[in-house]
Amino acid sequence: MKRYQYRPALYLALLLGSATAFAQTAAAPEATQMRGKVAERFAAADANHDGKLTREEADTKMPMVARNFDQIDKTHRGYVTLEDIQAYAKEKSAQRRAVPPATTN
Repeated sequence: MKRYQYRPALYLALLLGSATAFAQTAAAPEATQMRGKVAERFAAADANHDGKLTREEADTKMPMVARNFDQIDKTHRGYVTLEDIQAYAKEKSAQRRAVPPATTN
């Protein structure tokens, strides 16, 4: 068992970085670098270079996107764009910030 395990949405959010979530932190350069890596992986997965990933294309190089495909493809077009992935990550990041951490007694 791996020591560090991330839920898919959390991993996506960290991987993509959210400009609003990270822009004001010292991690901004890392977030920018991560967004660049995601864009590279997106381009590599986009086999026909149309700027869209089908579920099958996502399966090859972006498994976290493939696992969350239905949530990312909100309009059920059958493909997702890099902007769709970034919007999903931003949404998940905002949801995590809105939920107060659980307290223990």
